[in-house]
Amino acid sequence: MAKSVQYQGTGRRKLAVARVRLVPGTGKFIVNGRDVDEYFNFETLRKEVRRPLVMTNTSSKYDVIVRVHGGGFTGQAGAVRHGLSRALLQVDAEFRPTLKSAGFLTRDSRMKERKKYGLKAARRAPQFSKR
Repeated sequence: MAKSVQYQGTGRRKLAVARVRLVPGTGKFIVNGRDVDEYFNFETLRKEVRRPLVMTNTSSKYDVIVRVHGGGFTGQAGAVRHGLSRALLQVDAEFRPTLKSAGFLTRDSRMKERKKYGLKAARRAPQFSKR
């Protein structure tokens, strides 16, 4: 029995982690067992998730299977995009300049700042009154 070829990539954004598998196929995009259009409610997020495939002209060549957890829907979309870009690099190293120039290979390091003691939030101080 021949094992089918599959490419994997892990993407992270904020607290979201996405495991992306690319399998040769017809272009199905499944996120956590649901279609991508059903999983992400906003059109902007759907476009953002598909951008690496569109930029490399591989939309109809591979089926994308994603398991994503943690964070909110925006962070999850960013994690899926990052993981998909990394998986596409395994498919063909020629995609690197295209994906790199778009900024898809860089892990977005921005995180929520921790709350400090004596404050109400990360930087929000209690209201001050002189009297």
